[in-house]
Amino acid sequence: MKAKFIMILSLIIVVIITAGFKMYDQENPWPVPDKFKNMKNPVNADAESLKTGKALWAKHCQSCHGKTGLGDGSKAAQLKTDPGNFSAADFHKQTDGSIFYKTSEGRDDMPGFKKKIPDQDEIWSIVNFVRTLKK
Repeated sequence: MKAKFIMILSLIIVVIITAGFKMYDQENPWPVPDKFKNMKNPVNADAESLKTGKALWAKHCQSCHGKTGLGDGSKAAQLKTDPGNFSAADFHKQTDGSIFYKTSEGRDDMPGFKKKIPDQDEIWSIVNFVRTLKK
């Protein structure tokens, strides 16, 4: 009986936290300047780019966003903001330029990577890699 109560209580807490993240996202949209929103990815999503993007993802992104982009990385629970679900349709509705901008500039718990990854083609390779994380 006690185990069932703990399981139900845990589920309720997860639902409340998830709802809070969704409200934060709705109340705090992440605007992307048109310059970036309309930017086309100059790096072809070929095997080399995907390999580079995957390696950079493992080094810089996976700890928060998780191995498959579900937002379940080892540091995710420590974040104040939702690390997102990169396999979700809403994520994939974004333009490549929007994803590039957010990766480069960062916001809140999400660090900007334009200094850590100064080669823009490598950031574009991360964009190519996250496109493979669809459900």
